[in-house]
Amino acid sequence: MIEEETSLRAVIGDLLPLAIAVTISPVPIIAEILLLFTKKPVTNAASYLIGFTIGVAGLLGLLVAIAGTVDLSPGSGPSRGASILRLVLGAFLLMAARRRFRDRPKPGEDAAMPKWMDGIAAFAPGKSLAVGVAIGALNPKNVVVGLAAALSIASAGLSTGQQIGAVAVYAVVAILGVAAPLVVTLAMRDKAQEVLDGWRSWLGRNNGVVLAVLFLIFGVVLIGKGIADL
Repeated sequence: MIEEETSLRAVIGDLLPLAIAVTISPVPIIAEILLLFTKKPVTNAASYLIGFTIGVAGLLGLLVAIAGTVDLSPGSGPSRGASILRLVLGAFLLMAARRRFRDRPKPGEDAAMPKWMDGIAAFAPGKSLAVGVAIGALNPKNVVVGLAAALSIASAGLSTGQQIGAVAVYAVVAILGVAAPLVVTLAMRDKAQEVLDGWRSWLGRNNGVVLAVLFLIFGVVLIGKGIADL
């Protein structure tokens, strides 16, 4: 029992940095802010948050289930494959960091936003929910980070209940960035608009740099862990 609890704590320690990489991603946060300026701001934003949570948790749950079909226990042959996969994912993030930094907007310019954001003012709660699920589950960065998180969970020898708990912890931390604008709106009411405008402007200007730094840090982390586990 003590050994299992130690393994769970170690896994959560591995997951928290990865979840933070999801929670401070600019585009999902900007989408939440924009939904708070629609005709049904709270309903749309809450629906998007619920969808994002389902997407993030569902993606990780699916990846853990897939990883669980392979023997990733320490000392096993496939565990070497897990280390190699971490190296590959880390290298991918480093290349993505280079590309994001190279393509960052010039000073004073906003980064280009996804085309689907153009019609966000007309979103209804159902579409907000669906977009939230898609952003949470299909964002390439979330998939890469989710793969790294799934490897940590599947290779730790946790029980099913502990795996579910680890997925829940990851999801709760991962959605904090998207949840923040809604919390600010509910807490500050009419005074929230100025705060949200400031957040949106800063994130729009610094989107590329933020992502480049994120990719760089977590790429190095994954490569380091992959090398250590070989």
